Amino acid sequence: MTETKWTIHGREFANCNCSYGCPCQFNALPTYGKCWAVVGIQIDQGHHGDVSLDGLKLAGIFKYPGAVHMGNGEALPIVDKRANAVQRESLLRIMSGQDTKPGATMFQIFFSMLSKVHDPVFADIDFSVDIDKRRAKLNVPGYIEQRGEPIVNPVTGAEHRIRIEPVGGFEFKVAEIGRGWTKTSGPISYELADSYGQFAELHLCQDGIVN
Repeated sequence: MTETKWTIHGREFANCNCSYGCPCQFNALPTYGKCWAVVGIQIDQGHHGDVSLDGLKLAGIFKYPGAVHMGNGEALPIVDKRANAVQRESLLRIMSGQDTKPGATMFQIFFSMLSKVHDPVFADIDFSVDIDKRRAKLNVPGYIEQRGEPIVNPVTGAEHRIRIEPVGGFEFKVAEIGRGWTKTSGPISYELADSYGQFAELHLCQDGIVN
């Protein structure tokens, strides 16, 4: 870890292959024994040292053969192509956990469990998320097509609303839980359908969640 300090404040949507209640959030093994996840992030305000990251977007495709903590995963980091060279380097350092206290953020934890990181992609990231309404869309041409929606009551058809509120977490304080559909292409290719989705505000720094 270097001495460079950073902060990002924004919003995320993540869709993984687990059932709606994602056992991983409760320190249990993934629903199907493996963890496949795709994440989109909008940075509303942020910096890495003196480098502004305001308004930039990130995405990532992850594939672990078992639970994340078992390692041997692979990932494709995707960075907003509007970022200049310095901003790209800053974002990649944050995403890979290089300037983060060990175990403090999901970036550092998830990347430390990888055995293969594909070359980063710099692309147009079309991402929108409404946390309260549990709706999101993420499109990265040639790599990701994703959408997030609320869980629906199977009897009444009404939108179901439920949250996760970890204590001492490393990603968010509160997440609205919904469902998602994702299709990925490129070096990591798979499809997720009607599986766990989370919509959350992120406020992170090199030491973890900003209180």
